[in-house]
Amino acid sequence: MESLRLIENWPVPTAAAAVVRADGTVAGSHGPDDHRFRLASVTKPLSAYAVLVAYEEGAVELDEPAGPEGATVRHLLAHASGLAFDEDRPMAPPGERRIYSNAGFEALGDHIAKVTGIAFPEYLRQAVLEPLGMASTDLPGSPAKDAVSTVADLVRFAAEVQAPRLLHPRTVAEATQVVFPGLNGVVPGYGQQRPCDWGLGFEIRGHKSPHWTGERSSPRTCGHFGQTGTFLWFDPEAGAACVALTDRDFGDWAIEAWPPFTDAVLSELGG
Repeated sequence: MESLRLIENWPVPTAAAAVVRADGTVAGSHGPDDHRFRLASVTKPLSAYAVLVAYEEGAVELDEPAGPEGATVRHLLAHASGLAFDEDRPMAPPGERRIYSNAGFEALGDHIAKVTGIAFPEYLRQAVLEPLGMASTDLPGSPAKDAVSTVADLVRFAAEVQAPRLLHPRTVAEATQVVFPGLNGVVPGYGQQRPCDWGLGFEIRGHKSPHWTGERSSPRTCGHFGQTGTFLWFDPEAGAACVALTDRDFGDWAIEAWPPFTDAVLSELGG
């Protein structure tokens, strides 16, 4: 795909990108697909997927208590628990605001470890990484932000989300649709959004503006971006997903570069 060559113009030391069709085939890739990048918050969809495997295995229920008083696994996955961004401190009652929370995902990791008896990084490896052949991916720390991976591995994950084998398609459909609709909140780097739609570990584009995806992106687009200059989106209307990884922290360069890149990819796909 010629549109992927746009990453050559990004002001970053290293970049790699790929597009994966809904049938799992790779439409194109550019850059070193075996280079390991820090994912930052692109870790969250991976961690969420592991939590959903635990749910389907019967280890947890989405509506069982977890995190702050009154919150559930579902609240934590959807950034609706009320926990602060980086502190185990409630800022609102569960279900009232969309407060983007790394602490919430760390509470999830602790909860899964408690109910399964398996440390969360190991659970992620057994539940998601190993079955998908993501041998270059690991989680040395927080389930919110510390995974390291490659484009080649995230291509495997992108294929899984679009045609699930580890989870029932109904579970993935729920994870990639709005949970607790109507909640307002902030998308880091993009300000207040009304509403601030989120699924179970996947941000939902909806009608957010400004946004890190493109003008051509459908409202059903979901995914995540990371503060290490990374993103992964799924656009079911286009029948494709796109991953882009860099080693320069998110900033004005990304705000300017990512939307036209996404629009070029979607245009080439016929979206």
